[in-house]
Amino acid sequence: MSFIPPASDKIWTAIGLMSGTSLDGIDAAILQTDGQNIVTPGLHVTVPYSDARRAQIRSILGRTNAAEAEIAIIADALTQDHAAAISLLLQKAALKAEDIDLIGFHGQTIFHDPKNGITRQIGTPAMLARQFAVPVVADFRIADVRAGGQGAPLIPFYHAALARTAHCQTPVAFLNLGGVGNVTWVGAGPNDLVAFDTGPANALIDDAVLQATGRRQDDGGMLASQGHVHTDIVQKWLAHPYFAAPPPKSLDRDAFKVDVAHLPLADRIATLTAFTVQSVIAAFDHFPAPVRQLYVCGGGRHNATIMAGLAAGLKDVHVAPVEALGFDGDALEAHGFAYLAVRSRLRLPLSLPTTTGVSRPLTGGCVTVPPGAACQDAAGGL
Repeated sequence: MSFIPPASDKIWTAIGLMSGTSLDGIDAAILQTDGQNIVTPGLHVTVPYSDARRAQIRSILGRTNAAEAEIAIIADALTQDHAAAISLLLQKAALKAEDIDLIGFHGQTIFHDPKNGITRQIGTPAMLARQFAVPVVADFRIADVRAGGQGAPLIPFYHAALARTAHCQTPVAFLNLGGVGNVTWVGAGPNDLVAFDTGPANALIDDAVLQATGRRQDDGGMLASQGHVHTDIVQKWLAHPYFAAPPPKSLDRDAFKVDVAHLPLADRIATLTAFTVQSVIAAFDHFPAPVRQLYVCGGGRHNATIMAGLAAGLKDVHVAPVEALGFDGDALEAHGFAYLAVRSRLRLPLSLPTTTGVSRPLTGGCVTVPPGAACQDAAGGL
């Protein structure tokens, strides 16, 4: 795999924050990087959302008519949760805020409709900048969507950096299974990337389990393993034009409205789980060249039924959690947004025509500098 000249001589120490569409909680992680090749993942912590906070966020998901005052209250509250995660991370790492150069704050996605030029991640970057006296990069997706891109996935450049760090044989693929699934195909060249959302990952499964049992997820895929997959239903869902559409493409968490309430609970979860698996398998048809290795990150890699289904369906592909490369799959997206924060400050691309469909390589993000000055838009063509 090609080595890219370093972006600068400086090695940045950054904190990345990620709270995904699965609504599990907040991942916070430390990363050291030059913005290109040098990637040293550090300590990470996970702080679950409280049930009350999760319910607050759910109350505005997909609502374009939610009052801004209502959104602002929730944004401030979840930002306080992120601040607590940063404080815990610094404590565990025996670091002080002044040891950190930059914070990458993804925020919480509540609506994503790139076809209509809309993506919304809520949070209050100025609150973090004031509390920790560290510049905060946020709003990573807005510039891409405004320029006609999908605004997602944004993590492919980090996947490529991991492939270089681990000396992977290319082409290789990285799959993230959060609320929505996304995949990155990494080729030999520095910008030889293809990325897109594969389809639902954990969101539909989690919502069905929550509604039926009050639990937040199908732990280990146990319920799914006990059920019967209704393949006719799965095939009907897979006939949706999204899956045949060429990448780049992306999805909102709630893009698919499926009705499985008439099925027994175990069958319900087994069928939704099979939908996740089959949508990933279908994604391989869109790769420029076959891959032999697929490394899986995100919460879905803990679901043994999903992992077994991928291994069975992708017979010529070695399917493994990203831990097989020495990386922590629970921290990977948080590390990724630390990496993207550094790239934003260096005005390096965050997205490409082959990752989001934007017309040209594009940087992005807005930086809030202590004590919380107005956001400075870093976006622009390269």
